Amino acid sequence: MTGAPGTPGDAALLADEIAPRPVLRHDVLQRGRIIALVQDEVDLGDAGVVTREYVEHPGAVAIVALDDQDRILLERQYRHPVRSYMWEVPAGLLDVDGEPAVGAAARELAEEADVTAERWAVLADYATTPGSSDEAVRIFLARGIAPVAEADRHERTGEEAGMELRWVPLDEAVARVLDGSLHNPSTVVGILAAATSRAGGWASLRPTDAPWPARPGA
Repeated sequence: MTGAPGTPGDAALLADEIAPRPVLRHDVLQRGRIIALVQDEVDLGDAGVVTREYVEHPGAVAIVALDDQDRILLERQYRHPVRSYMWEVPAGLLDVDGEPAVGAAARELAEEADVTAERWAVLADYATTPGSSDEAVRIFLARGIAPVAEADRHERTGEEAGMELRWVPLDEAVARVLDGSLHNPSTVVGILAAATSRAGGWASLRPTDAPWPARPGA
């Protein structure tokens, strides 16, 4: 069966491609504690040379933690740029040199939610805002959940201090995404990906070291 006019019918062609265009000039406009605002002059060939400003970001991981009752772990955290308390899956930056992505995910899950997981798999990868940032996020599925011993728990500070944690049935979480109640991108992508993968018997899950072209070293 072929697709609509003007679209390829081969599903194998439906994949993003890492294909950098030549950068003629790269300037750092402002460097912050975690991110930097940069400006590139990019050669687009026949389309000419364009100037683009964007945010350089180290990348991040997010975790869909599911318990034996198919409940997802969500945490309520204040996000100042959007002036909102948001329900989110645990997540964190790839900001430790040499730490594999799944290691960062396990660390963040323990620090933010006081739990560990026995089984890990890659659920989804996405670019948060490809028109204005190079941030890439890998979402892991974590199962076989167990509590961190009280004496070993991380002391949370800043926006994470006093953070409310809640186990929510996955089907209810899907409904809250679709009715517009949840807006955090990793939460939205993670919930919908988990529900879709579960419906397919989890056949879509990838190993924790699956290729990640956006962050090949992670």
